[in-house]
Amino acid sequence: MLQFKSLPFYHKLASVLVSLVIIGYLVIQGKEILSPLIFSAIFSILLLPVASFLEGKLGFRRSLAAFVSVFLLLAIVSGIIYLVVVQLSDLANDWPQFKVQLNNSLLSLRHWIAVKFHINGSKQLNFIHSATNTALPSGTTVVGKTIVSLSSTLFFLVFTFIYTLFFLTYRSLLMHFLDSVFLEKNARIVHDIIEQVQQILRKYIIGLFIEMCIISIVICIIFWALGIKYAILLGLITGLFNIIPYIGIFTATIISVFITFATAAVGGKILVVIIVLIIMHLVDSNIILPFIVGSRVKINPLITVLGIVLGELFWGVSGMFLSIPVIAVLKIIFDRVDSMKAWGILLGEENKLRRQKNNPAADPEDSGPGQ
Repeated sequence: MLQFKSLPFYHKLASVLVSLVIIGYLVIQGKEILSPLIFSAIFSILLLPVASFLEGKLGFRRSLAAFVSVFLLLAIVSGIIYLVVVQLSDLANDWPQFKVQLNNSLLSLRHWIAVKFHINGSKQLNFIHSATNTALPSGTTVVGKTIVSLSSTLFFLVFTFIYTLFFLTYRSLLMHFLDSVFLEKNARIVHDIIEQVQQILRKYIIGLFIEMCIISIVICIIFWALGIKYAILLGLITGLFNIIPYIGIFTATIISVFITFATAAVGGKILVVIIVLIIMHLVDSNIILPFIVGSRVKINPLITVLGIVLGELFWGVSGMFLSIPVIAVLKIIFDRVDSMKAWGILLGEENKLRRQKNNPAADPEDSGPGQ
């Protein structure tokens, strides 16, 4: 059989492009099935030590251990959602005051624009009215879309936890299936990849959760000390959105600035919020994230941003959350398969590649399971 490497370039290029188009189409069309399955796989890897502890130390049956593990995860997720809902309810209770303060802030902004840019109030109002009229036709369907979105999110969460329960219960069957799919000579590589994927994803998810808690607590304390209203809500929003690299902190900054703009009597607090979030992002990127997460599978920033953008295009918000774990898993597979090592180099970091070229034996654990 003619080997793929010996084919002409245009044959290989056409094969790769057609494969990417087919895979992309299947991924987009299979969102409703694949998205909860991937989340469930990640959650089951995260909960595997808990289920093993319940089985080995406490003598639970596998099905009961899986159910208790999923219930603990559900309790944690419900607690986070409850905190956010409580803070949002406080914001809803202050909605009349919120609207008054927002109107006052907008009047001040209009006056500042008129003085600085010599644009009178009538021109500003005409621009606002035209923008509002443009948005009105789509605004009539907001309620319907919100109901559909909430119902689809509920079904997504239900099936995610059900799949997680099944993954934990039938994990031995799944491992036996993987052993049967691949050739016996590749069994060691397959087991090494599975072990490394488990350790990397577990470390990554736990690290993100710890990072989220640290950032939320620090932002809450700083905003509370500075007298920023809804400090707890802004801290929770910043911690949750920070899970998405680069884009998350930008989104959290926009939301925090908008809420502060509508509630702060002093305009200087907006600048304070921006400065605090920028400094927190720098500290998180250079100190907290490398220390806590510290995964040996390093992904360069270009691939990270590109993965987040493609994830949002394919699957929306869930795709943005899943992009980094999926790329990390692909990086592990590419590094262990000889024919795909070039793709692993593309996903990796340049500094790490330089260290490996200068001293190939300096980082031997990168080729095997993480510690």
